[in-house]
Amino acid sequence: MAKKELYEQKTEALLLPMMEEHQVELVDVEFVKEAGTWFLRAYIDKPGGITIDDCEVISRALSDRMDEEDFIEEAYILEVSSPGLGRPLKKDKDLERSLGESVDVKLFRAMDRQKEFTGILKAWDKDTVTLEFEEEAELVIERSNIALIRLAFDF
Repeated sequence: MAKKELYEQKTEALLLPMMEEHQVELVDVEFVKEAGTWFLRAYIDKPGGITIDDCEVISRALSDRMDEEDFIEEAYILEVSSPGLGRPLKKDKDLERSLGESVDVKLFRAMDRQKEFTGILKAWDKDTVTLEFEEEAELVIERSNIALIRLAFDF
């Protein structure tokens, strides 16, 4: 396992008890390098949305635990935030929570000469995602062909 995945996995394990204690959901953890600086990011959410206070409480608790465990060799910046509006739907639980919502899907290979679709997430399983469009048409997309699926911006 690559260091990046190991760091993300260990951080997730530290976060899960905090999520339960503070009644928030862990959406994702990522360890990424941007402009020469490493960032350890935890994205959290809860019904009604996350507040700055929620982020601060989790950030302080996680920072203390990360100092105790000290398993990341590189210097990094810790960030705890909401996943935001156009967040990617990476895991099955993300898809489950987003059923009935409007989503944007970008494909690796075009279907019907198109690589981007916006529709209602109607169904999903381990191999496919089904979108529904206003004309009551449906499109079944192989998950292996999905480069990105995220909540659509609805202005």
